[in-house]
Amino acid sequence: MDLKLAGKTALITGASKGIGRATADILASEGCNLVLVARTSTDLDAVKIAITRKADVAVDTVATDLSDSKNITRLANDFPGIDILVNNAGAVPAGELLNVDEATWRNAWNLKVFGYINMCRAFYALMKARGSGVIINVVGNAAQAHDPAYICGVAGNAALTAFSQSLGSVSARDGVRVVAVSPGPVSTDRVVSLMRKKSQEQTGSAENWRDLMKSLPFGRASTPDEIGAAIAFLASGNSGYTSGSVLIIDAGLSASARAF
Repeated sequence: MDLKLAGKTALITGASKGIGRATADILASEGCNLVLVARTSTDLDAVKIAITRKADVAVDTVATDLSDSKNITRLANDFPGIDILVNNAGAVPAGELLNVDEATWRNAWNLKVFGYINMCRAFYALMKARGSGVIINVVGNAAQAHDPAYICGVAGNAALTAFSQSLGSVSARDGVRVVAVSPGPVSTDRVVSLMRKKSQEQTGSAENWRDLMKSLPFGRASTPDEIGAAIAFLASGNSGYTSGSVLIIDAGLSASARAF
């Protein structure tokens, strides 16, 4: 399927690994020029080299901390012509209410929640001025699963889900689409680390984490490429009537009201 994305420019946050990296690879294969954002320049450089070896696209990298709104303002000033914004940066720590202190909660939300909101504020204004653009917020199925052992992420993801729906419900008047993607467990380094911790707690050995994965639908977590492919489709004109929607990609986990 030709997604007709060639020549578009996509900015992806959290682009050095996992879902962000997979999304960058797929969009580059579709002919998208890229602006890749993450905190570590060496990781971004490695991604840029790998992509430009395979695809004839322009790749800019920006190593910055998106929890600081000044860096977001600078990013929007430097790259005003973004067609596709993929907000993906941020990892919220696990823990029940009494195990997550205020500082940890605020630090996590400064990047994942306020970072997304500030990125949308900055780039939506630019897209509105041009009358076109797509914003895709990679959120997470904690908004639906409500796992109390991940309460900080549950609350943050629920906020971003409602935010995406609210903004996307009126963005068509400005020629802009806003969509949320909510993956369940994805086979990234972070999820493997969480599963190892869970395995240690439940079985006494972190090495049994693969057995926990077998309890998931299809006996596995999703892959970053599966999420990236969905993001690429949503960013394309083939999904041109999609806005204010939430695509949950978790093989039915949240529909069954089970936390993974």
